[in-house]
Amino acid sequence: MKEGNFLDRVMEFEQQLETMHEQFRELIGFVAKMTEENHSLQLENHHLRTRLEELTDKTQMMDEKRPPEKPHKVDIGEGVDNLARIYNEGYHVCNVHYGSSRKGEDCLFCLSFLNKQNA
Repeated sequence: MKEGNFLDRVMEFEQQLETMHEQFRELIGFVAKMTEENHSLQLENHHLRTRLEELTDKTQMMDEKRPPEKPHKVDIGEGVDNLARIYNEGYHVCNVHYGSSRKGEDCLFCLSFLNKQNA
């Protein structure tokens, strides 16, 4: 094997290693991002399950205490109040992103929707 050919192969191998190292760094970044997103979704899921249990317990207690009378007519404003509460808890109530986390940012679609309902 000639010395020039050997050096060319070593340089080519070095370039391949650098390319693989860059791909490995990108992969590590992707895994870190997915792990963070997974953790965030697990926390959100836990929060929602806890909230659902609280509401279920509260509803069951109210149903047990309520005498069987004529059906309760739901006020339309009550639904809007519930949507406003959900929005204030940090979730979208607009038809574009309904149910997803707002991550602390206001949503013009949600605000527009809530303002229409209150008018």
